[in-house]
Amino acid sequence: MTHPILALRGAILAHVQADTTLAALMGGAVRLHDEPPRAAEPVYAVFGDTAARDWSTGSDAGHAHEAAIVVWAREGGARSALDAAARLETLLHEAVLTLDGHRLVSVRVTALETTRDDKTNLARVTLRITALTEVV
Repeated sequence: MTHPILALRGAILAHVQADTTLAALMGGAVRLHDEPPRAAEPVYAVFGDTAARDWSTGSDAGHAHEAAIVVWAREGGARSALDAAARLETLLHEAVLTLDGHRLVSVRVTALETTRDDKTNLARVTLRITALTEVV
């Protein structure tokens, strides 16, 4: 069985991959990665910190997820990341996702946060996502 975090990430990636609006905001292709790509120019996104906690009932196994997607902006401001993050929010908030080995109960984008990286001085936007899944 696929780990619930990997199942959720896979479903998110499959759901957003074909979105032409998001692709345009990211420079022509949806660029959502597990880790920052080497020497890549923004706009791109990476899966951030994630936690899956037991959310089982007496009869069903499940997980409560807290996940982040971090969108990196082009130099010169946060707008490019905010635009891409807003599109991701539209695509993911209360989305219907198909997970490998799990059933999605709910998914919500709960926050968007902007920060600036100390090393690169680039802005980034973090989407905070909560989801509930059950093992099938």
